[in-house]
Amino acid sequence: MGFLEKILGKSTTTTKETKNMTNVNLAVIYYSSTGTNYQMAQWAEAAAAEAGAEVKVVKAPELAPEEAIASNPAWKAHADATKDVPEATSEDVEWADAIIFSVPTRFGNLPAQMKQFIDSQGGLWASGKTVNKVVSGMTSAQNPHGGQEATMLNLYTSMMHWGMIIATPGYTDPVLFGAGGNPYGTSVSVDQDGNMVEDVEGAVKHQAKRTVDIATRIKSGS
Repeated sequence: MGFLEKILGKSTTTTKETKNMTNVNLAVIYYSSTGTNYQMAQWAEAAAAEAGAEVKVVKAPELAPEEAIASNPAWKAHADATKDVPEATSEDVEWADAIIFSVPTRFGNLPAQMKQFIDSQGGLWASGKTVNKVVSGMTSAQNPHGGQEATMLNLYTSMMHWGMIIATPGYTDPVLFGAGGNPYGTSVSVDQDGNMVEDVEGAVKHQAKRTVDIATRIKSGS
């Protein structure tokens, strides 16, 4: 038995007890310039679907001019590869019982594209349609101390204003330590060639299943 099990008195892996109690709608809303957060969104989608959720993967609308995108081959290639991914709308937020945001770090904060999307949801917020939804976040940066935790905290500050219920991974499964052990949300470092440094697939999938589990419990009233 590991120390987490000793502390909690049982296995911390998400159980299947609530898997089929209530169907949960999960929106995975991401922004990605070169593909890291899109890959994380795909892992989250697969795990959440396995946990029984209805999942949508949508991207924050791009704000950068075409000239800027075209000047970066990796950015341009990713934009072309994901041109058919739907852009996130207010309807996706309203539809969702839970939301996972996946974003790169920009100076310890959200990228402008995701910040603009969040800021444009004032109508939903004013009508109370963001209240009591479950939210969790993931991020990436070029080094472990490049603002990853600050980005998550900044995301969650906005979500507190929305009245969302924040479901962080904490230290609920040993897989999180292999991914760097960020309790606020899975985060990954990316090298100069765009490769993920840490192995975060398992952590992303655990976080997605945990988010669905918490949303299921809340939606079912347990």
